[in-house]
This record gives sequence, structure tokens and C-alpha cells, in this order.
Amino acid sequence: MTDLTYADYLQVNTLLSLQQPRTSGTADRAVVLAEHFFIVAHQSCELWLKQLIADLDAVVDTLASGSGAADLELGAELLRRAGDLLRVLHEQVLVLERLPLRHFVEFRPFLGTASGAQSEQFAGLARLVGTDRRAGALYEAFTAAAARSGLSVAQVCRLGPEAGGLHRVAEALLDVGDGLWRWKVAHLGLMSRMVGGEQGTGGTSGIDYLIRRIVLPFPELRSHRGQVHAAEFAGSTG
Repeated sequence: MTDLTYADYLQVNTLLSLQQPRTSGTADRAVVLAEHFFIVAHQSCELWLKQLIADLDAVVDTLASGSGAADLELGAELLRRAGDLLRVLHEQVLVLERLPLRHFVEFRPFLGTASGAQSEQFAGLARLVGTDRRAGALYEAFTAAAARSGLSVAQVCRLGPEAGGLHRVAEALLDVGDGLWRWKVAHLGLMSRMVGGEQGTGGTSGIDYLIRRIVLPFPELRSHRGQVHAAEFAGSTG
């Protein structure tokens, strides 16, 4: 077997060659470093998004292929990892708060029409998770798995832990939805801090554009849980 090095396995040289600040040679070192920091943060986000989408796609396939105990446990396991990945993405947005405004202003013109709103992977994540008005592929796969087990989502919520794997999937779905919401809120805070009410890069309406996209996914699941809470609260006080 040919010896395989760490650098070869991870293609480190290729990976580290992908950060190419457009301000190189035209600005002072601090500005170049700030743009490099900006590039690394966003490239890292795209890498984590690739893993996140792959895991969530696997959840959809797993729940669609069967609703046995092993399928449900694998789905819950992948969803929990996805929730952790969203925490990583949230932390990366917080790290970007260390980007000095004066340096961002200097390299921002070099971005041209490039905007995070153009991220195909972020759009793909939205289709998987859905919105407050439209169920995504994840929730549709979950409801189908519940139906194959002879249960509705409302029944899964009422049963709680007695629903076994379906309950754990439901809890993990909410972790993913909450994680995505927190990530979007953090991004909104960052953009407000950096550009205020100005137009966003790429021609978006900036803060208003982001605010309209901050919604809590899985509204039906949240509603059923709320009904369980209301019924149990009424029973405990009646």
C-alpha cells in the first residue's frame, strides 16, 4: 500500500490555496488579513453546509425507506449531528464580529455583486428544512414515517417518550429548526452591526431582506406540542 500522508489525504495544499484576497497588493496588510479572514469564514461555512445538507438528505432517505427502530434511531442521530453543525455555523458568525468595520469598508468594493444570498447550498438547506408556511422534505419524511407507524404527528407529540424513535426524531427536528433560526438571527445582528440600514452586497435590501427570512421551521410540529402543553396545563390546574 502506498504511504498516504495527512496533507495528501486532506488535499491540504489545494485547500490552503483557495484563499485569494482581491486586495492583495493594493491595500495595507491589516486590510488583506481582514479580507482573508472574511474568505476563510465563508468558505468554512460552505464546507459545513455541505456536510449539513448531506446529513439531512440522509435523514430524508432513511425516514422514507422505512420506519423501523433502526431507521428512526439513525435519523435521530443524524439530526442531532446536524443540530451541532448549526451551532458551529452560529459560532462562525459570532467570530465575524471581530472583522473591523474600517477594514470591511475598504475591501467590500472588491466583492462586486457577490452576496451570501447567492449561496446555492443555503437555498438547498431552506428546501430541506422548510419555512413557517411550507413544509420541507425533512418534515414530509417525518410525517410519512409516523403514518407508517400508524400515528399522526399530533399523536407522536401526545405520546412523548412513549413514541420511542419518532419522539426522538421530533425533538431533533426542533433542535435543527431552532439552530437554523439562531444562525439567521446572529447573521442579522452581524449585518446590522456592519452595514446598518444600507443596501446589502449584491443589491439586496440588506437588513429588511434578512428579517423577512427569519422564521421558525416546523410550525405544525410546534403547534401540536403547544396543544399538548395547553391540555396538560389545564389538567394540572383544573
